[in-house]
Parts: sequence; structure tokens; C-alpha cells
Amino acid sequence: MQHAFRAFTPADTESVVALWEACGLVRPWNDPRRDIARKLTVQPELFLVAEDEHGEVVGAGMAGFDGHRGWVNYLAVRPDLQGGGLGRAFMAEFERLLTDLGCPKLNLQVRAGNEQVIGFYESLGYADDRTVSLGKRLIPDA
Repeated sequence: MQHAFRAFTPADTESVVALWEACGLVRPWNDPRRDIARKLTVQPELFLVAEDEHGEVVGAGMAGFDGHRGWVNYLAVRPDLQGGGLGRAFMAEFERLLTDLGCPKLNLQVRAGNEQVIGFYESLGYADDRTVSLGKRLIPDA
């Protein structure tokens, strides 16, 4: 099955939120619609969706570059298509785009215990940096 990448548009919002929900990425403390709105204010060209031959959104992901490190967030592939290479294609495209921006290193976060996804990223050459990720919410979504 052929998939085409393109930049996210606001008309994709509900399809992308449904995809993230189907993939278990949404958490009560993060409003995905607010996360989308925030991303559209910073490097929106690095928010990609993948469509199937019918124009249906089957994958989505956000990348960013802060001048020091690149990041990938909210990468999701429709569950019935996982394992078919679309996630790998997303990561290859993000790596290409970030390299073109001069990004020296790409980071990502995976929730502890999500061994399947950790294994996916390890198969692409990503490794545990032996760091601890800390966070602090500055603007509550709820």
C-alpha cells in the first residue's frame, strides 16, 4: 500500500486526534487539540500526516528543532498498519528534514513500559541516552 506524506492542515485535526487516541497517545492532562494548535505556531512544516490512496489519514507525527536538538512527538500509525514500514518511513523523513536544518542529534521520548515502541526505535538505531526526562507543566490544559 502506498502512502503519501504531506504537511498537516487544520482540516486534519479530528482525524489526527482519532488516530492518536487509537494508538493510546492521548493522556487526560494533554488536550490534543491544544497540542495541535501549539504546534501550528512553531515549525508547522514539521507536522506531517500520511494518507492512503483514498486520502484517509493513516499516520501523523510532529518534529521540531530548537537549534540544539531535534525532537519527534506524537508519531502514530494506524494500528492495523503498524509493522508495515510506515513508521520507519516517517522517521526517515523526519531525519532528512531535520538534517537539512542542520540538526546534529534527534531525541524522542517513549513512555516507560512501552517495550514494543522502544524496540521499534532501537531497530532504527536509537539508544537509551541514560538520561532522565523531567517535566513541569507551565500552562494547564484542563
